[in-house]
Amino acid sequence: MSLQKILNKGKRFISDPHYRLRSMIKMGVYNSLSDEAFLRKIFPKYMGYPLNLDDPRTFSEKMQWMKLYDRKPIYTTMVDKYEAKNYLADRIDSKYIIPNLGVWDSFDEIDFEALPNQFVLKCTHDSGGIVICKDKSKFDKEGARRIINMSLQRNFYLIAREWPYKNVKRRILAEPYIDELGSADLLDYKMYSFHGEPKLTVVCSERFSKGGTRMNYYDVDWNYINLSILHYEPSNRTFEKPPHYEEMISLCKKLTKDYPFLRVDFYDVNHRLYVGELTLYPGAGFIKIEPMEFDYKMGEWLHLEGIHRS
Repeated sequence: MSLQKILNKGKRFISDPHYRLRSMIKMGVYNSLSDEAFLRKIFPKYMGYPLNLDDPRTFSEKMQWMKLYDRKPIYTTMVDKYEAKNYLADRIDSKYIIPNLGVWDSFDEIDFEALPNQFVLKCTHDSGGIVICKDKSKFDKEGARRIINMSLQRNFYLIAREWPYKNVKRRILAEPYIDELGSADLLDYKMYSFHGEPKLTVVCSERFSKGGTRMNYYDVDWNYINLSILHYEPSNRTFEKPPHYEEMISLCKKLTKDYPFLRVDFYDVNHRLYVGELTLYPGAGFIKIEPMEFDYKMGEWLHLEGIHRS
């Protein structure tokens, strides 16, 4: 790392409290805390108000409550990028699932000769750490090794105490490279479902732009909701319903009917609908919603009564 990059990181560490907090978490400053103590300490730093676990009202508070007390073993399967596909295949048509090319325990086990010219590598337990190969003749194998091995070493659970990640087996997954999924214009549709009923959809756009990802919110009838989440400002674009919107609704209901909350991510590309992933705690429950009244509204949609405390 160059001296200038080190200086820039140092300046950001001093000036940006959220960056400083994330850096301290990654450095392991809070590793010794219990899950509850960690969440009570970190939540106010992200959200600006104390965490009430005795009588949670906001969606963000209820996400933390569920991290601590709604601990179904199936959740570990659902966040495992490899096992989640088997889980989905038992519930929906395989045409909606991006297929696997292989799964390995270590980078050295990967048979690159057997992989197609274009592919994607990712780790099963982590978020980020993705390697995209568009032309195997130009593939930087050693660069890929560094990225994947760094990801394999990362304990994703400790970052926000999303406990389902704690026991995910750390493996490397290869998938086909789907050109449309790497497009700068790709739209990612994230559907929030409460007790089996989709309530709103987030349209993520401009994911690879210099300005960063934009997020626009729509209710189930596709009416625009004026929200701002963290640093994800809404796009100035107006988004129409995706071509397979009704199909998304149907799939979402099927996949979420047995759970108090679940987010289902979709891609609607090239006349095809794909399920990207299942998410239990969007933004780890640290998504500062403005206006805050909507955080309370989303909290009203999520009923904790009757959830068996694991």
